[in-house]
Amino acid sequence: MTSIVVLKRRINSIKGTRQITKALQLVAASKMKKAQEYAARSRSYSDLAFSLMQKLSGINELKNYVFFKVRPIKTKLYIVISSNSGLAGAYNSNIQRFFSNLLKEDHENSVKVKVIAIGNKAAHFARRIESIELLAVYNDLGEQPTANDVRPILNSLIKEFLNDSVDQVDIIYTKFISNITQQVDKIQVLPASTEITSETDQQVGHFSNFEPDVDSVINEITTRLIEARLWQSILESYASEHSMRMMAMKNATDNAKDLIDDYTLELNTARQAGITQELAEISGGVEAMKS
Repeated sequence: MTSIVVLKRRINSIKGTRQITKALQLVAASKMKKAQEYAARSRSYSDLAFSLMQKLSGINELKNYVFFKVRPIKTKLYIVISSNSGLAGAYNSNIQRFFSNLLKEDHENSVKVKVIAIGNKAAHFARRIESIELLAVYNDLGEQPTANDVRPILNSLIKEFLNDSVDQVDIIYTKFISNITQQVDKIQVLPASTEITSETDQQVGHFSNFEPDVDSVINEITTRLIEARLWQSILESYASEHSMRMMAMKNATDNAKDLIDDYTLELNTARQAGITQELAEISGGVEAMKS
């Protein structure tokens, strides 16, 4: 049986850990609420941006425009969104597993891969893979990034695509569905062509007139729509991260409480056994003195 001293040390250690996990849970819950509200406010705008992109994809005049032109894929650029720190449950491991499957497909198709990492965890993962070219790491966007914070990433991916350095740009992020459900997903932002549904196709029409000119309008519109999708992906990922961290810390706090209860019971049992042994020894001593 474990000694009483060892059990007391274990209980005190677990109590200290429980205080830390409880504090992290409360902090994550507060950040999660703000991140969810922030992501929800811009979600309708992002959905509208996707709808507009679908409509633009249906315009015949734009099929060969630089942002919409589909070309053979020799090099891909992935924007991988992760967290800067751990203790977020399976948040980062889910992203890495999803990304690994994509890398396997690209390797089989002889496609080179470049990465822009948002968050230290994605950067650390990319550095461990020799075949990946890590272009940049962004780890200081803040809890509520603005369009100005996202714009350097946007400019980088557009520059890579326009210079023919990459043939496709995808964003890997975690979509927030609910407090207990988050899903890793991938969206293609360049080339900007998207799948046209029958409902969207009926609404496309023929937009042949552009003012002041096609290049100016399409340049600005497409850039803003890509920015909206990139921004929303970051917001969704942040909401998912804080949600998963809160649940992970809650589970850790609950497990710590269960361990404390188990060790306390074992401590009481050991203490009672010690008292019983002492009483037996005293009784034995008394009997020996009578003899």
